[in-house]
Amino acid sequence: MKITLNNNPETLDSDKLTVSELLKVKNYTFKMLIIKINGKLIMKGDYDSALIGNGDDVQVLHLISGG
Repeated sequence: MKITLNNNPETLDSDKLTVSELLKVKNYTFKMLIIKINGKLIMKGDYDSALIGNGDDVQVLHLISGG
């Protein structure tokens, strides 16, 4: 499947992935993430059920606080 991940084209081996599966495949381990699929915010509790399909635009943003 082909998706856009953080404005970069990506080709993945699966036809569909959940957000949780994508985070594992791409080795995202940061605790504070914001995920959007096609501009729609995905809540952390939905990571195991939210599906990413072919052609989707996925944004994975790291939340960093500072002072």
